[in-house]
Amino acid sequence: MFEQSPYEVRVEWGRRGARDAASRGDIVIIVDVLSFSSTVISALRYGSIIYPFPPNLDGRGYANKVGANYILGRAEATKIGNPTLSPGTFNHGHSNKKYVLSSLNGAFCTWVASKVPALLIGSLINASSVASVANQLRIKTKANITVIPCGEQWSDARENEDALRPSIEDYLGAGAILSYLNGKKSPEVEVCIGAFKHSKQKLNELVWECGSGRELRERGFAEDVKYCSHLNVDQTVPILNKDHFVTVSEK
Repeated sequence: MFEQSPYEVRVEWGRRGARDAASRGDIVIIVDVLSFSSTVISALRYGSIIYPFPPNLDGRGYANKVGANYILGRAEATKIGNPTLSPGTFNHGHSNKKYVLSSLNGAFCTWVASKVPALLIGSLINASSVASVANQLRIKTKANITVIPCGEQWSDARENEDALRPSIEDYLGAGAILSYLNGKKSPEVEVCIGAFKHSKQKLNELVWECGSGRELRERGFAEDVKYCSHLNVDQTVPILNKDHFVTVSEK
């Protein structure tokens, strides 16, 4: 199979990319800008304990098993004031509390790639910090690095069609992180970095107007789009510790 194996730094899309990276034993950085990655970063900044879980399995049962709260959908959780898949819904009141967070993309890709030397969560908001940690881990473990922009899922994919919808916010988030990584980069990585550098001065505008951004805005979550489009505003770096995320300094 033709792949990016000659290179130390790679970029692969979605669940298939996560599976391939895991099979190679790479350090993995999961990028789901709107909004799994950004939400996990925000939650850990406030001391929450996040368990990622795929939405096609029994998340409520799993939450009961680990003694955690199951995070509801945005609209449902907002009505009752609970944290949800929105970075701004976490605060100091959620410190040391356990939450199970499911999503079609970021949580699912995390689940697929969980058995790797290190799995980190990256986004635009912590791009330089997560890259710095990955650079240190690559020296320590001698493993290569794969950045996974998760993309979205088409809701109306027909039989024999790929459900993955590549999304520019994840591609730009991946490009930002990749631009800070050390090591021999694949051509795919170089193009991704080029897209980020070309767009760097108008990230807010592009994320605001992209398909995913417009979808969230129309559902009433414009503040999520604004927050998630900022570059390097958070130094929190989540790393998977068996079945839940901790900050790198806690591991």
